[in-house]
Amino acid sequence: MDFSKFLDDDFDVKDWVNGAFKVVQKDAPGKADTHAATLVMKLQLFIQEVNNAIEETSIQALQNMPRVLRDVDALKQEASFLKDQMILVKEDIKKFEQDTVQSMQVLVEIDQVKGRMQLAAEALQEADKWSTLSADIEETFKTQDFAVISSKLTSMQNSLAMLVDTPDYSEKCVHLEALKNRLEALASPQIVATFNSMSIDQAKLFVKVFTEIDRMPQLLAYYYKCHKGQLVSMWQDLSQSELSLNQQLSEFYDTLLSTWHAQLQWSSQVFKNPYEVVTVLLIQTLGAMVPSIPVCLSAAVERSAQEERLDTLLELHHTASTFGHSLEAAMLPHLGENNLLKVTELVCVLYDPYKPYQLQYGELEEAHLLIQISAVPLEHGEVIDCVEELSHSVGKLFGLAGAAVDRCVKLTDGLAVCGLLKALKALFTKYVSDFSTTLQSIRKKCKLEDASGSSLFQEDWTAFQNSVRIIATCGELLRQCGEFEQQLSNKILGTAGKYLSESYSPRSLTGIQEASSTERKSATKNPWQEYNYLQRGNMAEYNSLMEVLYSLKEKGTGNSNLLAEARAALTRLNQQANQLAFDSVFLQIKHQLILVSKMERQEEPGLGESYTEDLPTFSLSPQEYITNIGQFLMSLPLHLEPFVTQEDPALEMALHAGKLPFPPEQGDDLPELDNTADYWLGSIARATMQTYCDAILLIPQLGTHSTKQLATDIDYLSNVMDALGLQPSRTMQHIVTLLRAKPEDYRQTAKLLPRRLASTIAALRFIDY
Repeated sequence: MDFSKFLDDDFDVKDWVNGAFKVVQKDAPGKADTHAATLVMKLQLFIQEVNNAIEETSIQALQNMPRVLRDVDALKQEASFLKDQMILVKEDIKKFEQDTVQSMQVLVEIDQVKGRMQLAAEALQEADKWSTLSADIEETFKTQDFAVISSKLTSMQNSLAMLVDTPDYSEKCVHLEALKNRLEALASPQIVATFNSMSIDQAKLFVKVFTEIDRMPQLLAYYYKCHKGQLVSMWQDLSQSELSLNQQLSEFYDTLLSTWHAQLQWSSQVFKNPYEVVTVLLIQTLGAMVPSIPVCLSAAVERSAQEERLDTLLELHHTASTFGHSLEAAMLPHLGENNLLKVTELVCVLYDPYKPYQLQYGELEEAHLLIQISAVPLEHGEVIDCVEELSHSVGKLFGLAGAAVDRCVKLTDGLAVCGLLKALKALFTKYVSDFSTTLQSIRKKCKLEDASGSSLFQEDWTAFQNSVRIIATCGELLRQCGEFEQQLSNKILGTAGKYLSESYSPRSLTGIQEASSTERKSATKNPWQEYNYLQRGNMAEYNSLMEVLYSLKEKGTGNSNLLAEARAALTRLNQQANQLAFDSVFLQIKHQLILVSKMERQEEPGLGESYTEDLPTFSLSPQEYITNIGQFLMSLPLHLEPFVTQEDPALEMALHAGKLPFPPEQGDDLPELDNTADYWLGSIARATMQTYCDAILLIPQLGTHSTKQLATDIDYLSNVMDALGLQPSRTMQHIVTLLRAKPEDYRQTAKLLPRRLASTIAALRFIDY
């Protein structure tokens, strides 16, 4: 039995008992009572043993207690004796300090005098050493042993440091500098030869010599001059070759990159700060190029045609970026060992030649896009060709817009977003203008501007079918504009979004400064990623960019209004297309209705009138013009069927975005709004009824027969409307009521109708009202 568990801090009686019985239940399930009795007996024996052990321990403790008390008393006496001794020692020390304080002060003063004498002796030695060294230096120079000469000059320099207060100190300084210059002039041919031959041992010697005489910058100047001269000479040869500027720069950048790796490997064995040394070499080389990169860029842009300038810049900037990325990858593992200020200077020297063009990106892109969109044909001789070109132009438009976004990212890393948006605005404005002009041209070709009536009725649906295709094109424009705006927002936030600080707020004038101070707290900055031409070149535009990015981040890319003006212009264009389709259908009806006021004339009074007065109404037939209109309206559902059956999301979007003239009257049921075909049918029907009513009111006079005939024509049109599931307009119902009213009942009939309308009809019928 394991009794050790009784010592545990978290001992639980139930767990112990259950554990003790678990084994018995497995081996002998029926002997639990026996096992319990045995267990109780063992516990009682264990308790007895524990009690015996406690009793023995207590007896031993009582027996040892007198001895312990004696030991404590002895220890107390010894501690008291030690305290007395410590007090005596303290008094002795205090007395000694009082007796010797004067002597210690004298010793301190003597030590100070000794130190001053030693300094004076050293100064005299150094002064004497300067004289000796000055006398021996000429002989040392004759040996042309640079190490020995350097050692002598170093000793002279140390001696001169002790002679600061001497009257001829400045003369000695001039003399020492002259000796250093002499040593430098003596060594310069060998220094140049050493750097040209890349001799490591000799270079280490010169580094040691020039470090000792504090002339390290001059030695580095020799190093830069040697290698810079070779690289600049190579660039001059390249610039005079037949290669294109991009090829020249590509080869030169490749040479610079290989020079970086080779010189870094060599400099690591010679200089203490090899990364900074090689970085400065590249800075000086790029700054000493003749012709310089800005001059070459300007010449290349001037030589390029207007439509090729942006592509030329992109190509050259890509070459510089490729070199920059390669150099960054080479520097990155040891960026902390480099001088970040020098790296920043190198980045600026490499990319600054492109800054003027990047700042002008908006203007360059706008000019490029306008040239490109002007080359997209929209106008053609035949209407069907115009419709085809309009349809094909959608893909070309958004292809140009997408290419502009890519160019913005490649040339400016997304910083020129404001310029890009202006260029896109100009692109869409030009396109919408050309599209609108083409629609006007199509109207003229389809003779939709002709307002004169024609008795010859020709049912022609070609113009309407072409108009529907144009509406579908407008729908595709709206759909692709929405998608493009979403993609543009994502692209902007994905590229330029890194420049937006978390703490930026457009309401705070210090937002940008706060952001930059936060970034400065980061461990190690990467100047290659920190380069920002816009912040250095146009702070106002940079602030505008921050506001755009902040708005995109806050509202989300799905709710951006980057192309709000373009969307509004395309919506207006869609409205034009809807109006074109409406006019292409309704014009044929309108030409017939214009003739109403000319066809209805007052009959001469006489036999004919007395005869026609007795004719029943059902004996009259509707005239040809109204039957033509009725048949035309009855055929409309067949031609409007594509609106319902054709699954074209673009067409559906355009039709829902467009608004038709002659909307339903207030109070009417509007089930047609749920169905595009019914909406169109209702609008054309209302236009027909409204125009018919206007034409009726322009009739000069109505005789009895003409009145009955006109009422018959209106009844026919009302029946057509019923057949189409449409309600006749209230005005038309009022007119037919007034036309059918007998002269003697006219006043009573007109009481419930609009007064102005009743007066007009009364005048037509020569009824006194």
